[in-house]
Amino acid sequence: MTFWTRRKALDALAHVDQSRQLRKTLSWPHLVALGIGGIIGTGIYTLTGIGAERAGPAVILAFAACGILCAFAALTYAEMATMMPAAGSAYTYTYSVLGEGLAWIVGWSLVLEYAVTCSAVAVGWSGYMVGLLESMGIHLPKELIAGPYAGGWINLPAVVITALVTALLAKGAKESATVNIALVAIKIIALAVFVGLTVFSLVPENFTPFMPYGFVSHMDDTGHVRGVMAAAAIVFFAFFGFDAVSTSAEEVKNPGRDLTIGILGSMVISTIIYMIVAACAVGAWPFAEFAASGEPLAFILRSLNHPGAAWAIGAAAIVALPSVILVMMFGQTRVFFVMSRDGLLPRGLSDLGPDRRSPVKVTLLVGLFVALFGGFLPLATIAELSNAGTLAAFISVSVCVMVLRVTKPDLPRLFRCPAVWVVAPLAVIGCLYFLYSLPGTTLRNFAIWHVVGLVIYLAYSRRTSLLNKAA
Repeated sequence: MTFWTRRKALDALAHVDQSRQLRKTLSWPHLVALGIGGIIGTGIYTLTGIGAERAGPAVILAFAACGILCAFAALTYAEMATMMPAAGSAYTYTYSVLGEGLAWIVGWSLVLEYAVTCSAVAVGWSGYMVGLLESMGIHLPKELIAGPYAGGWINLPAVVITALVTALLAKGAKESATVNIALVAIKIIALAVFVGLTVFSLVPENFTPFMPYGFVSHMDDTGHVRGVMAAAAIVFFAFFGFDAVSTSAEEVKNPGRDLTIGILGSMVISTIIYMIVAACAVGAWPFAEFAASGEPLAFILRSLNHPGAAWAIGAAAIVALPSVILVMMFGQTRVFFVMSRDGLLPRGLSDLGPDRRSPVKVTLLVGLFVALFGGFLPLATIAELSNAGTLAAFISVSVCVMVLRVTKPDLPRLFRCPAVWVVAPLAVIGCLYFLYSLPGTTLRNFAIWHVVGLVIYLAYSRRTSLLNKAA
């Protein structure tokens, strides 16, 4: 079982051929926008209502609980990313600290967080776009707006938006990050408009009872999952993205400063925005009414007689979702790029052009994967796995930090996680509790996903690994 525990050197990037190293083109504004672009998306536009249905006004606490857990995880990510400024994020850290076998499991988990989430968001964007076109009197054939599972041929809008994002990513990281900054600005302006229009309509009675279903996740008499943690387990989906910043580490000009600001800054800013928006939503309108809406923020604005602003929020959602697809696809391409460079995936995927701006082959492969899933398959059940995959990655990074503090205490650290023996264990315990709060079917599907992944690893990747060839 030596193949399971073999490790890359912590400074492995220094021994990688320069033709397979990505150019350093990003600075901290790009990284903060990258994190916010990935975090603030479908979650704030739709999950506010779903969370309120499970927790009532205490959905604010659900967002806070997610924010606290992600803040702990972000601190561990910041230490690892600045110490090992190489692409790959949790996969790379796990490979160097815990071994190849666990690294494969983490890399396979990240497919759930990044690629599958991309497909789900692409389908969500398609729904918004089709709705907007229909409101303008433009009706697309049903065969072209739904996959075979819904009586159509292909979800063409989902395929189109995936192709456009793929083309942008293929041009390079800096170009993608610059476009993302503009998209993030539009999203923040839209949410600021929502807060500005609702903050003066807050009704204190709407906050009582504040926690009608208690804190712990449980099944009520009607068969519905209730409680603050039940809401947190679902709105956790809205916090994906900050860890995508760490996948860009190899392309950052000043890793020690820029990665720390990018990871922690995007996490803090997004959590504050989420809590403010959730508080305004709950306070402005009874949660039982907007919880049933698929577009709760727009519903609240229409209910407050702001139809124009409600339409603008919907339009902003159409702008917001491509930035989520961009960030998640960016993260997935970097993980696959490094797995290919390590030999766990075909080596040809990590070939770079002469300008070393982007791994074009792996970007096109990820784009094809996302387009096929988004164009032809129903993703509701698969998308639920994203939370489990992300939590597994968070646990791995937190464990890596603790292991290195014991085995390599003198290793230079550009950023040191404060109170590491409190923060890292709490991150692990919190992630395990969030996993426990997920539906049993999700956990079973997560186990099946990894059985498939282990078969691929044992049959192919362990033999093609560069560490195996070097042995």
